[in-house]
Amino acid sequence: MSTDAFRTDADIPSAPLAHAGCRCGGCLANPSRRLFTGALLTGALVPALAQGVREEVGSESAFSKLVPAEEVEAAAAQQYRQMLSQAAQQKALAPENHPQMQRLRYIAQRIIPFTDEWNPRARQWKWEVNLLGSKELNAFCMPGGKIAFYYGILQQLQLSDDEVATIMGHEVAHALREHARERMGKSAATQLGAGALSALLGLGNLGNQVLGMGSQLLTLKFSREDESEADIVGMELAARAGYDPAAGVSLWQKMMAVSRGEPLAFMSTHPAGETRIRDIQARLPRVQPLYAQAPKPNQHFGAPAARSASR
Repeated sequence: MSTDAFRTDADIPSAPLAHAGCRCGGCLANPSRRLFTGALLTGALVPALAQGVREEVGSESAFSKLVPAEEVEAAAAQQYRQMLSQAAQQKALAPENHPQMQRLRYIAQRIIPFTDEWNPRARQWKWEVNLLGSKELNAFCMPGGKIAFYYGILQQLQLSDDEVATIMGHEVAHALREHARERMGKSAATQLGAGALSALLGLGNLGNQVLGMGSQLLTLKFSREDESEADIVGMELAARAGYDPAAGVSLWQKMMAVSRGEPLAFMSTHPAGETRIRDIQARLPRVQPLYAQAPKPNQHFGAPAARSASR
């Protein structure tokens, strides 16, 4: 498909693990859609001496152990394939040579080398990055490293590369910290009751007894605590990749400005407003040294042409 044939106004359901939920579409069967992992090792490398924000992030939740990571990642991969398929049927899956697709994959290539420090499983994930032709302001990273951006968030917010990296780092952080797996574990614990939970916590996982994967992934939403943690980890990932973590401030100012006109699905599950910006500013001193040390990108990209008011 040529870049001219790419639709940017398709009706693509939101993603379940993209804060607003999601329904799915796929084209993962095409191996060329996968990020070429060999190239990931050439991403920016930052000296390990800068500590970053690790001490501000807690340990893995015990609830995560109730649900096998492999099962969650397999369910997410299936939903992602379905979503890409839906988009492709509407000519709303960006081709490999689309400038914004190339932009997203370049930024991802710089971020991904730093992910295994937060989750060793990330080394074996089959990372994928795709662009969906929808006017919705949204982006997500599903368990197992399945990333998607909606064209609308790039175009309407006129995002800089630093702001794209801020969003991508935040979404990737959700996957690394296994917030979806934790939410599902808590849901299972609630259904099973405290008595069963106390006996089962020591087993590591509950296998198929508690996995209603299809339905749970469709309704899952992250908590405010999950969102704050994703902000913290995402800032560090972006900084180590050579993108300015201060872009989080301008990003959320843009989000707030747009949301005054109409509620955004992306905003509905993210802490927002001046408090969010203050939290980001308060953590900048911890991650700015990482950004200062990091090799900077040698490619720079612009936002898509702004949509005219008449369209």
